[in-house]
Order: sequence, then C-alpha cells, then structure tokens
Amino acid sequence: MSVRAISTAVDLVNAPLLYKGKVRELYDLGEHYLIVVTDRISAFDYVLEPAVPEKGNVLNRLAAFWFEQTASIEPNHVVHTDVEKLGDLVTDPSLLKDRIMVTKKAERIDIECVVRGYITGGGWRQYQQSGSVNGITLPQGMKKNERFAAPIFTPAAKNDVGHDEDISFDRMKELVGEELAHELQVKSLQLYTFAHAYCEQRGIILADCKFEFGLIDGKVILIDELFTPDSARFWAKENYALNIEIDSMDKEPVRTYLANSDWDKNSVPDPLPAEVVAETTRRYQDIYRRLTE
Repeated sequence: MSVRAISTAVDLVNAPLLYKGKVRELYDLGEHYLIVVTDRISAFDYVLEPAVPEKGNVLNRLAAFWFEQTASIEPNHVVHTDVEKLGDLVTDPSLLKDRIMVTKKAERIDIECVVRGYITGGGWRQYQQSGSVNGITLPQGMKKNERFAAPIFTPAAKNDVGHDEDISFDRMKELVGEELAHELQVKSLQLYTFAHAYCEQRGIILADCKFEFGLIDGKVILIDELFTPDSARFWAKENYALNIEIDSMDKEPVRTYLANSDWDKNSVPDPLPAEVVAETTRRYQDIYRRLTE
C-alpha cells in the first residue's frame, strides 16, 4: 500500500468530475460512475489538513468487503474495484489502487437511513431533551450508551448543503411514500442486525450506522459506502461502559485534539500535528484488520 496521502484524484482521472464531497469524488464514466475515496479528513464541517495516509483505501476496501458480505441480503451498486480495468482513464494506477469503486448509476433516494442499537451521540442528545428519538418515545431513565431492547430506525432527510435533518418515520413516509419507507426501514434493520452480530464475534460493538439507497428501474439497491468508520460508530468491546464518552474506532484522535485546542470552530484550523495524523491512520488500519482478518 502507498504511504502517500491522496487529497484529490482530479489530476489522475481522465473523466468528468460530477461531485466532490468531503472525502469522496464522483466521476462520470458514461454507463457507470467512478468513486474515488481520498485521504481527506473532516471534522466539525471543515476539511482538515493534512490528509491522513491510508484512510481512503481503508474506507474503500472496507466498504467493498461489506458490500460483498451483504449482497445476499440486499443488492448493491458495485461493478468492480480493480483500478487496472480502467486503463487510460487513470494516469497512475498505483496511486489509486484500493481506493476506487466503479458503480452502477442509481437514482439516489434522499433519505439517510440511520439505525441505532445503543443510545449515544445525537440520539442521546435528543433523548435528554425530549425523552424520544426522531419521534420514537423511549423508556424513562435510560443511561447513555445503553443498548436498546431492539434497534430503532431513525431516518434523516438528506441536504446537500448543511446538516441532514432528523425526521420521524411518518415524515419519511410523506417524503418517499409509505411502501418505499417501510421497505427501507426493513432492509436497514436487517443489515444492521447482520453486521452487529458479525462485529460482536470480533470483539467490536456496532453502536449505530447509516445507509444510503438508490433506485435502478424502480428496484432498491444499496449505494455510497457501508459499515465504514465514516458511516458507522464502532466501539471496542473492552471499552464499553455506561454514562461515559466511549472512544470510537475512527477519527476520534482528530476530534479530541481539536476539542482540546483553542480553535474557535469558525475558521480554518491549523494543520494537524504529525502524531495525530499517524494515530488516525493506525485507527483506520486497526478497524479494518479486526473486521476482515
């Protein structure tokens, strides 16, 4: 694996760039899309410097792994992940090895399908304020990080600008229709249940996660990414406890550093220290190893 951090693939791909997200870039190959996963890292809505070596290929390989593991549960958009098949479309295949995914073109459903198995993060903040999460009334007296009796489905309406909006299931039905809403709810809960059991066997707790779905010829498929540290909250089982802030297995070193710095969160932050970048690389590599080996 290359140790060079890739901040963008614009100069490496001979195809139109359709969309540049915080981490992923989407290129148009005609019949298919090309997704390139860069090493960019974001926190508090800012893309930070420098990029984190190996992050992108870990995210891409992990998503590909999970898409393969769950294909019998839900079809997905993956065509292939072999950079050599792109030929002249890529100027230096060695730099993009393990960080590309060629996918089918699907019509994105503008709902982020979130499943929570434990009350933490944004769900915990909602519960503290209202005793409910996304309109779901929960038992009184729950403790932070407590596991739900059964996972709950808490969708969000996707916004291309700004934060996604937490919505109730009833609101989701209004937005996409009752039949599709129920289908996405069932599929999301099935996927979470499968992955939670898989992770548990490897000493990892899948606390919550989010999915994106699309439509091809009216049929639902999984798109985007799947059970990566950027789309799921993983806890090492040995760190699990109630009423604490559990150190998640992702870019936590970056968030911790920024939270403890004098950065005002309203301006571009200073570059990350080398030791924070190195620890973040190690975190991403560790979760990949623990899940796939």
